[in-house]
Formats: sequence, C-alpha cells, structure tokens
Amino acid sequence: MTATYDSTFKRSIREPDAFWGEAAENCHWYKRWDKVLDDANRPFYRWFSGGEINTCYNALDLHVANGRGEQTALIYDSPVTGVVQSYTYQQLTETVARFAGLLASQGVSKGDRILIYMPMISEAAVAMLACARIGAIHSVVFGGFAAKELAVRIDDAKPKVVVSASCGIEVNRVISYKPLLDEAIRLAFHKPGTCIIFQRPEEKAALVSGRDIDWADAMVSAHPHECVPMSATDPAYILYTSGTTGVPKGVVRDIGGHIVALKWSMKAIYDVDPGDVYWAASDIGWVVGHSYIIYAPLFQGCTTILFEGKPVGTPDAGAFWRVIADHRVKTLFTAPTAFRAIKREDPKGEFLGKYDLARFQSLFLAGERTDPDTLKWAEEKLWVPVIDHWWQTETGWAIAANCMGIEKLPVKEGSPSKPAPGWNLQVVDLNAQPVRAGEIGALVVKLPLPPGSLPTLWKNDEGYVKTYLEEFPGFYKTADAGFIDEDGYVFVMSRTDDIINVAGHRLSTGAMEEILTDHPDVAEAAVLGVDDTLKGQIPVGFLVLNAGVDRNHGDIVREVIQMVRERIGPVASFKVATVVNRLPKTRSGKILRGTIRKIANNEPYNTPATIDDPAVLDEMAVALANIGYAAGKNS
Repeated sequence: MTATYDSTFKRSIREPDAFWGEAAENCHWYKRWDKVLDDANRPFYRWFSGGEINTCYNALDLHVANGRGEQTALIYDSPVTGVVQSYTYQQLTETVARFAGLLASQGVSKGDRILIYMPMISEAAVAMLACARIGAIHSVVFGGFAAKELAVRIDDAKPKVVVSASCGIEVNRVISYKPLLDEAIRLAFHKPGTCIIFQRPEEKAALVSGRDIDWADAMVSAHPHECVPMSATDPAYILYTSGTTGVPKGVVRDIGGHIVALKWSMKAIYDVDPGDVYWAASDIGWVVGHSYIIYAPLFQGCTTILFEGKPVGTPDAGAFWRVIADHRVKTLFTAPTAFRAIKREDPKGEFLGKYDLARFQSLFLAGERTDPDTLKWAEEKLWVPVIDHWWQTETGWAIAANCMGIEKLPVKEGSPSKPAPGWNLQVVDLNAQPVRAGEIGALVVKLPLPPGSLPTLWKNDEGYVKTYLEEFPGFYKTADAGFIDEDGYVFVMSRTDDIINVAGHRLSTGAMEEILTDHPDVAEAAVLGVDDTLKGQIPVGFLVLNAGVDRNHGDIVREVIQMVRERIGPVASFKVATVVNRLPKTRSGKILRGTIRKIANNEPYNTPATIDDPAVLDEMAVALANIGYAAGKNS
C-alpha cells in the first residue's frame, strides 16, 4: 500500500525509533548506532548515539564509490562575473580532499572551529565540505555582515583558522572583504592563528605576513586527506542567528541527525531523486544555504547550483528563468522576496517566454510568509506547484510543508500546509494548554525534536533551555504565533518576539535599538518591523533626542542609519528613521511596539488599557505620516 501523508506522519510521531532508523539505513555508517533516540539526558535528546559517520563521505565519496563520480555535483553560476563552472562528484571530492589536507597542515583536527567568511563562490562549498571531512566545526558568516558582528562571532566560536576571500561582488560593485576581516580580528579578543584567503580576479587583497595564506598557492602542495569517522552526536557546524537581546545565538547541528533528516527530506518533501538538478537560491551564510545548497542535495546525489547573482539586475528579471533553463533545474527553492522583486520588474512575466522551462516541476518558498498575491502570480506564470513551507535556523529543515514526495495535499493560501513528519506541532495558550482548532496561540513543538534540529546552543546549554524550552515546559518554542485549522493546516501569523524578517533574513530590532541609542544625541529609541511589499518587513526607527539637542533632525537620522550600516551591515535594510517627542508606553514603561506597528501598517487598533498617555498615539500617527506611512484607525 502506498504511504499517505497521514499514515507517514502518525508513524513518525508514534514510532520515532523505527521511522528514523529506517531513514538512517539509506546513509553510510562506519559504525551503526546503539540507540536511534537517546533520551537519557532530557531535555538534551540525541539521535543515533553510539554511531560513527562522516558528513563529507555521505555527500561526496559515497557517490563516487557507487559509480557515479562523473555525474555533475555542483554548478557555480555567476552572472556578476560571467563565469559558469561545473564539478563532477569525482572532481569535487578531489578538490575537497586537498583543501582538507591544507587545513590539517595548519594544525586543524577533529573538533576545531573554522570560520568561513566567503561570497557565493564554489570555494565556499569546498571549505565547508573540507571541514566536515576532517571533523572540524565550521561557522559560516554571511559576507554582508560588518566587522563588529564578525568579531562577535570570532570571539564566540574561537576559530583556529578563518577562510575568506579578497572580495564579494554585488551586481556592479566590488565589496572588499579583507579590510572587514582584518578589522574584525583587530576588534576580537580571540586571534585566529591562520587566515586562508582566496584571491579573486576582481580584487587582490593585501596579506598579513605570518598569518595569511594564499589559497591557490597553498593548494599546489596540499595533500589529500581522507574522511575522519565522527560520532553521530558530534557537532557538524555552528550557525549564528540573532537573539532577542542582540547577542547572537550559536545554533549547533549534530552530524548523524543532520545527515539522516536532510537526505530523507529531499525525496519526502521536495520529491527529487539522485541525478535531479536542485537549486536553492539563497546564500551559504543562512540556514537554507547550509541545508539545501550544500548538504541535502549532495547527500541525495543531486546536482546542486551555487548562484552568485540576484533575481533582478543580473542582468534582468529573467535571471532565474535563465538559470533554470540552462541547467535543467527540476526544483527551485527561494524566498518570496525574490519573486516579489521579479514580479515588480516584470509583472506580466514577459521574460518567461524567452526560456525553455519544460524540465521545471516545482517551486518552494520559505523565509517569510508567502503573501497570496505572490503565490497566485507564481502559479499563473509558471504553471507548476508553488509550495509555501515554514522552518527556522534552529530547526534546520521544514516544520510544516506540503510533502510532495509522500502525498501532494491541496494548497491553502497563507498556509505552509501541515506539519512535516517528525514535527509534533501544537498551538497552546500562555499556560501551555492546547487551544481549539482555528484559535491563535503560540506555535510549539512537543519534545523531542526530530533529527536535524538543534540539540543545543554552542557552549550554552543553559541558554538553550531558557530561550526555547523554559516558557512552555515539554515543548520547543518557535517564537511564532499562529493557528492550526480543522483540517490540520498550519497558519503562521507573526513573530512573538522582536526578531523581524527582512527579505528572509532574521534580524534583531533590539540590536538595532542598541546602536541607535549609542548616538550621543539619542536618549531613547524603538525599532520595529513594518510591512513592505518587496522585502516582507523593513525596520523603521523612532528616536527620542536628549534634552537640549537642537541639531538638524535629518543629520541625526542620516548618522544613525550609517551607524546601523557599519555595525550590522547593508543586510539590515535600515533606511528609515524619524525623530519623535516620545514613545507610547505602558505605565510600567514598556514600549507599545505592536500598537505602533498597526498604526504604520494602516490597521485598526485599540488603545491599550495600560497606556500611559493615549495622546501619544496621535503623535505617532503624525510622525508615521510624515515618513510616508498611513495612519491606522483607532477602533
């Protein structure tokens, strides 16, 4: 009998050992596990304890050993440089093995950390896989982050080696990476022993004598290194995500569960098979890049695409269609933001007519909630299933999805469909009690989390419990609010903390507020995310100045915008701020961000009973109107 979604989901919850044990049989193990689910140290559940495995072997060597070494593993497509380069599984294995040997020659061994600060080039994938090959723990930092943010991550991860490049390229401009890296190391307390720098043709970086190594020169004499068997419960990588206090959290991914869950997801969720071409149009600095550019497609034996470009402007709104046609892409995974940008530039979809998309079968969207207009536009223009799915940096793969490889479910607009197998998703009230179907509450996952999700935070078990498990005992807190309807469909409505989604990137408004209040003229500040038709949300800042400040307000606004750009980076998209006399607060002093957001988004709102002075809401409405936002109606 063919498995259905319902039967698969129920089995995953009722019989997790049998369910995930069967999935694990499809992976290569040096030593089988003693237990599939190890619950001896709750709430720190571990998967496949006692097993020995290697991430790189499962991604590369296994396919070569199985006679598929000549299949294309990776396609690097860079419209910003005009370069398209392909690696077979054999070629990629050899290159990764040599770079692993280079790392080993610098004293890197099992458990050491390597920080990777790279643009979207094939060498970034090589560095990640080489770390996995020798059991080093990589921490990839998105190239758009500024020196201060990079320094924070260096101090937390304490890498032995940093791998970087001379520059990144954004459409028509070159971004120098090396000065940012040098400044980050200057600011950091921890000093990496070695930096390996890939010199790009577009810009050559100055190397620091005694510390920096030229990638190309060093690779000439590098010796290949074999895969190192690792414990299934060893860390695969650290990926930093914004915390509500502005302090980044180091999400840890363990090796065994990571391999099993991601390989399983490629067929079950995305319906792709070995040999298919799969494209996740994201960045390696984000979780999507880890899970679905580098690891999952290679675990499954697919051809994966690493794209250095944009949905528009490289060179036009047909960029995605060109990549799909040129490389015979079967499945695309990207953020709704990308499709909003394409739709804005080419609303009639005229560029689609220039390309043959006959092999294209499905589009998956994630990163922020997919609005119905974007979903309808994509469906109408592409004539393929458009699947919204929901997950987080912490979870590593989809919490809720339309599992195309199990059973295609009817689509409901605004919903990422039903919980994926393994995810016992529930909606609860503030007392962790279940709510009725259709009633909004906190979206939580009953423990244990499935394989592939975070087992803890880097060197911070206490922070893991406090951040994710403490508020709703027995559950993982997603920090999203929403509901599950009578048919079991999930609807994710909003964040429950101050993390906002800007073009699919989770950013902390708290971190931005700290920067604004560092300005000598600013006494107090609030930053909140308001709706944006292109990026989902953008941050807007409100500044209360110190008494006696009589400078031009425009100058102050420009200065704080520049401060955010320098400390967080352009990725924050912080471009709008205004000076106000005061902020709406409760009597206890809490800023009423939710109310401000409703005013900015032109939504009805009620004056909170706890507000200190209702008149301030009218003042906020005027301030928002002055910067181009319509005022919501006080109901």
